[in-house]
Amino acid sequence: MFDLLEQYLNYLTVEKGASANTLDAYSRDLQGYIAFMVRNGLLSIHDITAERVVAYLTARRKDGLNPNSLNRSLAAIRGFYKYLLIEKLVEHSPLANIELAKVGLRLPDAISREEMEAILRQPAAATKSGLRDLAMLELLYATGLRVSELTNLTMGSINWQMGYLLTMGKGNKERVVPVGKTAYDLLYRYVQEVRALFLKKRASEILFLNKSGKMFSRQGFWKLVKKYAALAGLAEKVHPHTFRHSFASHLLAGGADLRSVQMMLGHADISTTQIYTHITRDGLKEIHRRYHPRG
Repeated sequence: MFDLLEQYLNYLTVEKGASANTLDAYSRDLQGYIAFMVRNGLLSIHDITAERVVAYLTARRKDGLNPNSLNRSLAAIRGFYKYLLIEKLVEHSPLANIELAKVGLRLPDAISREEMEAILRQPAAATKSGLRDLAMLELLYATGLRVSELTNLTMGSINWQMGYLLTMGKGNKERVVPVGKTAYDLLYRYVQEVRALFLKKRASEILFLNKSGKMFSRQGFWKLVKKYAALAGLAEKVHPHTFRHSFASHLLAGGADLRSVQMMLGHADISTTQIYTHITRDGLKEIHRRYHPRG
């Protein structure tokens, strides 16, 4: 079964162009799944029944896995069996009648415009690191990029004449996103004034460089965000993805149409984007409550 898993992961890499993060997540979930079956005496993929799958999911739930994580694990297993069916390595999937765990609606953790502005006031643009940091944060808020998309931007990603950037999202799908004047001006200053100081005479196409002249790691950028969030008194409310959530929420609250926001976020399905409309509706309800005589 572990050999089949290795084949599946190779398939995801070569045929589907899955990201490293997706491969890591699927590998962990499926290794745990197969290890559970082996511990219970099932040495062949053909021996696994629906009852055994339910037993595995029940065990994971008892271990404290929340419904969202349980569904992610189940999605990984479904994908594995779909591949096995395509390759005719199994005749049926034991997951055919197993449904997703019920989960409550979890709203994205966006922050208010005032809170976002408080964070963006923290970097000292008079210093080379502060200017770089402010350019990164403003660009993240202006475009709704994922952190991995931001850190992977190159000098060729920016169209300076038209004021937009080209990024590679999930599934190796390209999308075009407007930059906006504030982020554009800071980005231009960063490139013209301080980027070469981070390069230290090295050659690199990566747009944003750390103090070693290399690409930011996810952990490195996380520390940067937490630093400025803490200075703004928002340490408990903010993480890097908060910028993406706030980008979408503030656009919709300002009157942007859902389809345009979907395109800028790079969501394949508009239902993924629709969750942000709950935040907009909550905001309208609060306004009604505060200002309507019968609110």
